[in-house]
Amino acid sequence: MLKKLAIVLLAIGLLIIGYASLQLTSAQQSEKVALSQAKEDLGKQQKIKSSQPESSHPELSFQNGQTIGILRIPIIQKELPIVEGTDDDALKQGVGHYTGTVYPGQKDQILLSGHRDTVFTGLDKLQKGDTIIMEMQHGTFTYAVVDTEIVDENDTTVIRSTAPEEMLTLSTCYPFRYIGNAPKRYIVYAIPK
Repeated sequence: MLKKLAIVLLAIGLLIIGYASLQLTSAQQSEKVALSQAKEDLGKQQKIKSSQPESSHPELSFQNGQTIGILRIPIIQKELPIVEGTDDDALKQGVGHYTGTVYPGQKDQILLSGHRDTVFTGLDKLQKGDTIIMEMQHGTFTYAVVDTEIVDENDTTVIRSTAPEEMLTLSTCYPFRYIGNAPKRYIVYAIPK
């Protein structure tokens, strides 16, 4: 009887590991597709931009789930697609842009969120002065990390206007090696260089 129970528990454990592996692989594949799409879209925009007068600015209006740019974090060797929205579908594709905030160059808060165990793995290694780059259809924007903090998961005070100052805010779950729904959020603040 004990042997049968051990076999059943082993089988359940293997199924859980298999399911988790499948989910991780699926998320990585979605991220690769979104990054490829972002690079293609940015390439097209650069061609259009080079044929337009210098004073024309594209309208920044995106649909939820649309790939809108690329986030580069050199210190942790990340190149990630930025997707409009922060729902589950968007976060499976990459870093989500919180729809209630602005885009680079608009002199207010830009909030990007991502999962700690996929796109934002290693985010805790960022230090003051480290570079973060956002490449979007209207330009490439470089930021320097100025601060980090840990807040409760329901703390919405990190979503706030910073106008007329521009602030890039990155948010992910914390602790990084926590199993299950993490009770805190790790926040990175960066300003334009």
